[in-house]
Amino acid sequence: MLAVRDLEKTFGAVRAVDAVTLNIPEGQMVGIIGRSGAGKSTLLRLVNRLLEPSNGRIAFNDEDVGSLRGQALRDWRTRCAMIFQQFNLIDRLDVITNVLVGRVNHRRTLPTLFKNFRTEDRALAIRALERLDLADAALQRTGTLSGGQQQRVAIARALVQGPRIVLADEPIASLDPRNAARVMEALRTINRQDGITVVCNLHQVESAKSYCDRIIGMARGRIVFDGTPQSLTLDDVREIYGVEGDDEELRDAVSSVEPASAASPITAPLPAAAAVAAVSAPAN
Repeated sequence: MLAVRDLEKTFGAVRAVDAVTLNIPEGQMVGIIGRSGAGKSTLLRLVNRLLEPSNGRIAFNDEDVGSLRGQALRDWRTRCAMIFQQFNLIDRLDVITNVLVGRVNHRRTLPTLFKNFRTEDRALAIRALERLDLADAALQRTGTLSGGQQQRVAIARALVQGPRIVLADEPIASLDPRNAARVMEALRTINRQDGITVVCNLHQVESAKSYCDRIIGMARGRIVFDGTPQSLTLDDVREIYGVEGDDEELRDAVSSVEPASAASPITAPLPAAAAVAAVSAPAN
């Protein structure tokens, strides 16, 4: 379980995260919704230890995440993978090399810098790409892919880390509706098939209701809603987004609770022998 207690983060006079307390059981898919500046991204960065809290405690299965240093902190960031809105990929490198960056903490750094990856790591990367319907693009330059494809490469990179938790910070904010759906389906299938906890920051109420088991609403750095998608009301959404009146778009978003399509870009992994054969030659 991920446990957050009285977590705070201030930037000067601004309290970006204000006394946040929550428990997230393993295997849950959580959507955090709210306006820009509500504290969603800051909260995920605190959990991943990309930011240091001003106050409070973060624990995972009773391990004090805030006390981790050096290799122990690197190990935590491996178990707690982060996916960003802007993908954080290296455009000039091929797809498989970007995915294999997720194995850096499992291997010595120097061979990785020279793209000297072990065969079993290449096989693992190909299996992750195959699950995300991207194996055919393994040797393609990453910068030539669409935004949706690049975000799925970022998910594959997170998968090869072997994480217990995936934190996705606005993963569909810059994508068109079709690619946004494929990315959300990918995250949900990883959650369902692998039992990985997924915590996903979202602007879209509809996406949170369609794909997540639980919705957390944030406003002004605080949690103002925590419940199931079905329990989210129009009044809750008004409070989360600071909107008054009877907005038709908000009403439509709240009433939309249909689950997303069962179709998913994630499929069964490649047989190990086929995966090894597919990556027997070093990537260019």
